[in-house]
Amino acid sequence: MAALTNDRDKLLRLALKLDAVATAAVGLAAAALGGVLDELLGISTAVLLPVGIFLLLYAVGVWMVGSRPTISPGAAWAVIAINLVWVVESVVAVAAGWLEPTTLGTVLVIAQAVVC
Repeated sequence: MAALTNDRDKLLRLALKLDAVATAAVGLAAAALGGVLDELLGISTAVLLPVGIFLLLYAVGVWMVGSRPTISPGAAWAVIAINLVWVVESVVAVAAGWLEPTTLGTVLVIAQAVVC
């Protein structure tokens, strides 16, 4: 039983760290390249910059959860819940017209929601 728990812990730890890395990559691109991406994606720098900063900070938090000697079930569930909210909000932002991205922007918003 201990090996099974250990394997689950390793898998959860890996998933959290991969989530943190993917989230940080998207956040860094949004924050650092917002001025370049705004026209290409049809999403203004005024949206990309704060979203990018949020994602970078969130990625740090997710990394910390995955790096603890013992992963708190509550923290792991919080990451899952926040990720689900992020996916829903990303899809709704495009579908409801909150954003008016280009076709490439729409594809990337949906893709990053799935990946992050």
